[in-house]
Amino acid sequence: MLLIKYVLLSGAAGLFMIGAAIVIVDAYRALYLNEAVLVRWRVAMRLALLAWVPLLVGLGIEVVPSGRAGVRVSQISGTLAGTLYPGTHFVMPLVHGVELYNIRDQIYSTDAVESAKNRPAALKVYSKEGLRVGLGVSVRYQLDPQRLAHIENNLPRPVESEVIPVVVANAFRQTISGYLVRDVFSAKREEVRRLTADSITSRLAADGIVVKEVMLRDIDLPPEYAKGLEGLLLKEQENDRLSIELDVKQKMVRTAELEAEADKVRQVKQAEGRAQVTVLEAKAQADAMQHTLPLKEKQIQQSRLEAEARKETTVKNAEASAQAKVIDSKAELEKRDLMAEAEAHRVRLLAGADAERMKSEAQVLKDSPLLIQKIIAERLSDKVQIMMVPMDGKFFFANDVLKATPGAVSLPLQNER
Repeated sequence: MLLIKYVLLSGAAGLFMIGAAIVIVDAYRALYLNEAVLVRWRVAMRLALLAWVPLLVGLGIEVVPSGRAGVRVSQISGTLAGTLYPGTHFVMPLVHGVELYNIRDQIYSTDAVESAKNRPAALKVYSKEGLRVGLGVSVRYQLDPQRLAHIENNLPRPVESEVIPVVVANAFRQTISGYLVRDVFSAKREEVRRLTADSITSRLAADGIVVKEVMLRDIDLPPEYAKGLEGLLLKEQENDRLSIELDVKQKMVRTAELEAEADKVRQVKQAEGRAQVTVLEAKAQADAMQHTLPLKEKQIQQSRLEAEARKETTVKNAEASAQAKVIDSKAELEKRDLMAEAEAHRVRLLAGADAERMKSEAQVLKDSPLLIQKIIAERLSDKVQIMMVPMDGKFFFANDVLKATPGAVSLPLQNER
């Protein structure tokens, strides 16, 4: 669509230039060349009027790029409701303008200490004791696309440098002013970050800015306080170490006492357990002797029944094997009978087929005696050589062959002229 817009604008500019060129050329010819030429005002006006069509259409096309959104600002009624999302939109040319905003996630960051110009600005706040503390924070935020009209009407531009830094700095200053430096640095650091994030989120949400995350990256303490805090921390660490060692020794003594008492109780319990085990083993042996004899009798009876079952199974298997052999013999005999009948039937069919074939051949030879010569020639074709014979040698080959063949059947030959 950008190409179409630029083509329309270029076409409108070309028409304006052509109209102006026509007027300039006609005026030059009339004034400097003294030619009787009338300036073609009507043609120029028509071209100018025609140029307004692509000009207005091109000015009415607005393309919102990806990652941005826009609002329409009217020259008559001000900012109009509704958001123009990425894509192509049509607006009223020369009346409506489009203001674009970045709706991607953006990061506002500060450093805890003063740094070079190309680094983010330093954020300095004061604690409850009045000490100056540097904070390195990062705020991830996004402009609410549905409230761009409110942002356009009420917030200064650009929002990234006019609104966000002021709100973030004020929220951290108000929050940290109620805490000691030591708490901010160690124990209540997450609490400070959470309270500040809630404050920033609520303040910016009223202006159409969505805060997604607030990070407290670094804290820069005053040099004197840092040294004193370091010594205090060392003393506290030493105190904590001694307290821990004392607790460990007390726990070791208590552990030894408990282990001795536990060992005593364990030995008593083990003796009682061994006595109970001995009594239970004696009772178990007595009960086992009472149940052993019936169990042995059941085992003997079970062995006898298993032997009878094996015997019965062997007899049944032998009878089944004999019946199977009888059935196999009968099946083999029937198979042989059927094969003999099938072979006899096949022989009868072949004999009938040969007799029928010989009868057909005899009938064919009877009807066409010349086939004998053809058959003889085909059978002797691999032994016959080509020779020249007189034209009047009628059927000499067949006659000679028949004469030379003992028992050959003489057939009447017809002379052909």
